Amino acid sequence: MKIIAIDSSGLVASVAIVEDDILIGEYNVQYKKTHSQTLLPMLDELKKMVELDLKEVDAIALAKGPGSFTGLRIGSATAKGLGLAIKVPLVEIPTLDGMACNLYGTDKLVCPIMDARRNQVYTGIYKFVRREGNPSSYALKSLVKQCAVSIDEIVGKCNALEEEVIFLGDGVPVFGKRLGESLKVPYSFAPAHMNRQRAASFAMLAFDYLKEGKFVAARDHAPEYLRLSQAEREKAKKEMQTKP
Repeated sequence: MKIIAIDSSGLVASVAIVEDDILIGEYNVQYKKTHSQTLLPMLDELKKMVELDLKEVDAIALAKGPGSFTGLRIGSATAKGLGLAIKVPLVEIPTLDGMACNLYGTDKLVCPIMDARRNQVYTGIYKFVRREGNPSSYALKSLVKQCAVSIDEIVGKCNALEEEVIFLGDGVPVFGKRLGESLKVPYSFAPAHMNRQRAASFAMLAFDYLKEGKFVAARDHAPEYLRLSQAEREKAKKEMQTKP
């Protein structure tokens, strides 16, 4: 089975092509360009590099959200357009779940944090557990499902679990000092090759999703933002102020 994976939910633009347990190619960029400038050219370059025949693709995996509102819309439009063109389903992967898979197999808790602005983070807490009947493989277990909360709230949840935690994501540089001051459990920060979104990690989860029948038609996909955009918040605020 062959999957194209796309992620543009955060600062990184990432595309990957995975066939069964082989990562055929991956292209990651975090530089001074918008995802609208990078994502499609990256996908086209990777397709040419590995001589991919789109007729062989079985599904498109993508970050469902949360994340950057603009980034999610770009990734959504790219995946939907491609899925409609080659007539394959989309596999929607929660962004924080996909990020957690960067640290596959660790015996520590995994806590991805994305800077959501306004002193909030998109986050969750995860643990890898051995699969029943297959002790050589791990499954991702969500202890705290992805959510938008204050950094203090997720720190409190980590402390309550009383286990060592590995943090990753673009929220680490923003809140690293706060984490160091507030955490009561051992912790560490993932290194550079593991600390941002990678499309290959989303593809890894997508194979499990496909086996479980968890996919949608391309036309039915919609991003999951978890909270209102700034424009929507401002509109709601104005409406509240004008009410008698």
